[in-house]
Amino acid sequence: MRKRLSPLNDFLHRESAGGILLLIAATFGLAVANSPISDTYFKILEQGFEVGGGLFYLKLTVLKVINYILMTVFFFVVGLEIKREMTSGHLSRLRDAVMPLLGALGGMAFPAAIYLSIAGDTDSRGWGVPVATDIALAVGLLAIIGSSVVPSLRTFLLGLAVIDDIGAILIIAFIYSSGVGLLWVFAAIAVVLIIVAIKRVGARSWAIYIFFGAALWYFLYRSGVHPTLSGVILGLLTPNIAKPDSEMVNAEGNSLTIIEWLEAKLHPWSTFIIVPTFAFANTGVHISSESISGALHSPIAWGIFCGLVVGKPLGIIIAVFAAKRANIGDYPNGSSRTGLLATGSAAGIGFTVAIFIADLAFKSKADQDLAVIAVILASVVSGMLSLILFTVISRKNSKSV
Repeated sequence: MRKRLSPLNDFLHRESAGGILLLIAATFGLAVANSPISDTYFKILEQGFEVGGGLFYLKLTVLKVINYILMTVFFFVVGLEIKREMTSGHLSRLRDAVMPLLGALGGMAFPAAIYLSIAGDTDSRGWGVPVATDIALAVGLLAIIGSSVVPSLRTFLLGLAVIDDIGAILIIAFIYSSGVGLLWVFAAIAVVLIIVAIKRVGARSWAIYIFFGAALWYFLYRSGVHPTLSGVILGLLTPNIAKPDSEMVNAEGNSLTIIEWLEAKLHPWSTFIIVPTFAFANTGVHISSESISGALHSPIAWGIFCGLVVGKPLGIIIAVFAAKRANIGDYPNGSSRTGLLATGSAAGIGFTVAIFIADLAFKSKADQDLAVIAVILASVVSGMLSLILFTVISRKNSKSV
């Protein structure tokens, strides 16, 4: 008997569980960084080693292995999710994609503008930090809240978060890639063309794709473009066609596509191992009266905090209302303005990708730590606001019954 799999339901279930694990890992990272073994924690993360020699040479640290190599797998899964949503999911139909698209654009533009208005004179490169939405925590929060959230709002948030991911990927590629070496970029482009060619001739050997995927990662690494983008590129190049001899079927009873099969295999590793490991390694900042005082008086911290807590829901609400007034899109079915505001607040949970961008945006460790503190606090506040608003909706609904 073939196992039945629903990609969307399976995704939501894993994201809610993964979100809880992510919070535990981040809390553990903070605790260790402020414990008697903090020196050992930071020493391990900064432990360096070299691989290869000559033309093929890598100089890495444990932290870079997590942020550059493990996160490539995370971004590969992100690429798969984007490809699935755009070819057969909620973003495949233009009318359904309009509201998430405009909401995401508003939810990226307003946080960036708020950051620049507060901290632009201090460090303008940080504007990309508050534009991101952590899909695991945001969707996970809605799954935990339960019946207070109408299904259309979950779909809206999922679509919005996927488009947010695309925006974050483009920002990483074009804003936070520095000192780009054109020869290495051309080599990376050549590898992409080779992958497209071998895909067209029907090559099915995973070893071939892994080899050229590794080559793409290395060429991007040497070019100055962030190598995790290789994961996104490979995910987008993956064909959304039925996988031969699949032992699983989707919710419609059809054979799983290659994308659905890869998601089923890799998503648990990404959600339950890679992302928590990233959180543990990157949320380890010293918390002291000095650091708290520094954050309270830092335009960078306030720019990120206000961008996520205020800019995200405000941008989403304004964009959605404007689209509705212009008659180019509809509100999610059965939703209210309060529900949209609550969903916008959930999108203000930046966390994983926001911390990832903060590491690229700021050069000094002090500014990176301020950004991490701001992202954590903003994510907590945004999550609490979303929870409160959905609780209000639930009580109103129970009184009207």
